[in-house]
This record gives sequence, structure tokens and C-alpha cells, in this order.
Amino acid sequence: MPKILILSDSHGWSQEVTEIKERHQADVDAMIHCGDSELEFDSEPLAGFEKVQGNMDMDFRFPEEVDFAVGKLHFLVIHGHLHQTKATLMPASYRAEELGANIICFGHSHVAGAEKVKDKLFINPGSIRQPRSAHPGSYAIVTADEQLKEISVHFYTKAGQEISSLAYQTSLS
Repeated sequence: MPKILILSDSHGWSQEVTEIKERHQADVDAMIHCGDSELEFDSEPLAGFEKVQGNMDMDFRFPEEVDFAVGKLHFLVIHGHLHQTKATLMPASYRAEELGANIICFGHSHVAGAEKVKDKLFINPGSIRQPRSAHPGSYAIVTADEQLKEISVHFYTKAGQEISSLAYQTSLS
């Protein structure tokens, strides 16, 4: 059962990213940072993460997007500023279609949530440092069965407490 940790918009926090990574890295198959870490590409806190450049990241070694697979989960990771995710999910959806991705991870808006649109799951883990909603700073963990019949997205505070009101379940089969 694949399990993936998703962070975004940590805006300069290194200790907090390290704590979250250390809390989960032994239990997950991949770790994603959706940009605006404001850390160096090769910094220790980001070691082991699939990571992209956000609009506040000045290290140009970060790619604008990353796509990779964990089992049948094919991820497109973007920050969102280049795909207008604050206004619409369509540009990100079109890019995912081009790549064959079924899960799109993005940040930028600092608003946590998960939403299935047709045959794609969009996940914004929120911001652990600067949330812009009624929820505290957050990150996400997505799990899926091998047939993609049961996919769960759970959101957590930076201290590791689940935010149960944001939990989302769906299927991609």
C-alpha cells in the first residue's frame, strides 16, 4: 500500500521540515515538497524529497515540475504559480493529462485540501508555516491500495496531530 508524505510552503523553516521528515520517512514510500521551501536545493532538510521550485525559491536548481510514479500512482508535482492554481485547476489538469499523471500535488495558495476531478486527484497540503484558512498549518499523507480503489488523504498539523475535518477518501479505479 503506497504511502506518500506531501509538504509545501514551509518558507524558510528547516527544523520543522526536518522534524516532519524524521517523523514519517521510515513509513512512507516517497516524500514531496511542492515548493516555497526557501531552502537550498541540496539542503539537508530537503534530502530525500521530490521537490520543485516555488515563486519564492531563489535556488534555480529546483525544477519547475517533477513527475514520478509509486506503483500505479503517477504524480505531477508543481508549485502552482505557473499553472494558475489559485484560479483554476485546468492548466494543471492539462499538464497531468500530457504526462499521464493521476495525482497532482501543488501548493502556492496555502489552503489545504483534496479534490477529485474526473480521473485525477488534486492535493494541496497547505502551508506548515503560513496557512490561509481556518485550519492550522498543515501537511498531507496520501495512501492507496494497489488497485487504486481506496485512496485516503489525511492532513496533519506540523506537530503531527490529524486535522480530521480535512480527511478525504476517493477511488481512481
